[in-house]
Amino acid sequence: MFMEKIKINNIPAILWNKPSNKLIIAVHGSHSSKIDDCIWILAEEAAKHTYQVLSFDLPCHGERVYEPEPGKLQPYLKDLNQIMNFAKQSYQNISLFACSMGAYFSLLAYKDEKLANCWFLSPVLNMRQVIEYIMQQINVTHEQLKEQKVISNPYETLYWDYYCSVLANPIDKWPFPTAILRGEHDVLCSAASTMDFATRFHCRLQEQPGGEHWFHTPEQLEYYWQWLRHELANSTIEYRR
Repeated sequence: MFMEKIKINNIPAILWNKPSNKLIIAVHGSHSSKIDDCIWILAEEAAKHTYQVLSFDLPCHGERVYEPEPGKLQPYLKDLNQIMNFAKQSYQNISLFACSMGAYFSLLAYKDEKLANCWFLSPVLNMRQVIEYIMQQINVTHEQLKEQKVISNPYETLYWDYYCSVLANPIDKWPFPTAILRGEHDVLCSAASTMDFATRFHCRLQEQPGGEHWFHTPEQLEYYWQWLRHELANSTIEYRR
């Protein structure tokens, strides 16, 4: 498989597959990177449909683990916008793949862009719900988070500023053809919140029986691969730049 390591405004990135006028921007999830298993699989399958794939490391991930945690939402959105600006310079057709929290950032950063197709794996579609779930698990109140500003825990570090940004930026727009795959036993992103999003924005939703939030076992990855193969084979280019 062809891979080219590049930097986009100092963001480490990889361009996968041979040159094409079709691109899939791939946004990884938490505790992951631009070379996550799900992105390798995406790149391999996308090559069969003449897509290039552009993956990159979010702050504090992959080659950027040395960076301090932003603690705010805006730096993530700034990086996604820089990636999109790069893509617009060279590609007529741009689609999106996003996993877990990468989907949430994409929903905010790209809601006013023009995407041909979108594919979400275990997407965080309601970040407020996720943060409040973690707060419940570690017995932290809103008042405690507001007072302490930063609370470390075994799940994800909680930041008051980040939480306030989430509250101020609800997901209210997503006009693109979108397919979602979630695991049946995903405790981080509830079935109800996923179904609500899929209903509001007319998304195709599929659930792996017995699956989890993190698709990592051979069986889970094979299920994801088959889902992706079907989705890519049946996708249509609805927008030409």
